[in-house]
Amino acid sequence: MSSENNNVYRMGNKNMKKNIYQKLHAACISAGGVKKADKVSGMRFNPLLHDAVQEVATQALLDQGLYVTCNYLTDIVESRNMVMVVCTMRVHDIDDPKNFIMVEGCSAMGKIDQFGTGNAMSYSRKYAFLNLLNLKTGIKDESGYEPVSFEKDSSEPSVEPTYMDDEVDVEEIINQITQTKTEKQFATVKSQVRSVVNHLKKNNFKAYEQIRDESVKHEATLNNNQS
Repeated sequence: MSSENNNVYRMGNKNMKKNIYQKLHAACISAGGVKKADKVSGMRFNPLLHDAVQEVATQALLDQGLYVTCNYLTDIVESRNMVMVVCTMRVHDIDDPKNFIMVEGCSAMGKIDQFGTGNAMSYSRKYAFLNLLNLKTGIKDESGYEPVSFEKDSSEPSVEPTYMDDEVDVEEIINQITQTKTEKQFATVKSQVRSVVNHLKKNNFKAYEQIRDESVKHEATLNNNQS
């Protein structure tokens, strides 16, 4: 028996190549979770940065012989004066280039300025990585909203997307506000996020407007409940 065949014999099943789904499964297990960044002054939460997600996900995929490429579609939402970016992520098997997995439909919105498209691309890519590997982030799923099923020809208005900001987690602020159960809790949270919201008012008015509108609506609900 040749030394080559003997090596194959000794290696046994370890010599068998993994398929792309086995590799992805191994990458998901090895990636584990993503560490959030330090809190920004005035915030109660630690932001989940795109660079941190990409670093963890890319290394886990490369370790398994998987390589990621992304294509982006952009669309101007004139009614909101925003740009929407949709990321399509393709995961290639380096050992078998004909095999790949697609992650489609991860989107984000940004301001129409010199940074908006890049910010939205980063957010959409981050969400694609999170979905691909089911990365643990420590972000709670509870959003304060009851799930509503879509019905054909529904007259209900579409849900407004959460506007993104590179420095502020807008969705987290909205969640904190809408999860308050009493007027006292509401006032406390509002006070805690005031400096951050004022920052948005000066630098990202669309995001500020969304927080303001959700805050007014939730405050009215609390007032009605107390009546």
